[in-house]
Amino acid sequence: MPKMEQIELAAHRNQIIADVNALVDKYRAIFDWDIPEIDQRTADRLIVQEISLALDHIQQQLLD
Repeated sequence: MPKMEQIELAAHRNQIIADVNALVDKYRAIFDWDIPEIDQRTADRLIVQEISLALDHIQQQLLD
């Protein structure tokens, strides 16, 4: 990646992390509403796996 793009990405890195954390929190809340006695550790693992799969899919679409 050229230097200018790296600099721009670095400027937004914290916001990207915050946005992904907000997405995880959104789905944690949905799981909590739907399953009152949820195993939070399992739910977190499933949510993160699904976000990872979604990112892989998006990456394929953008780079193919």
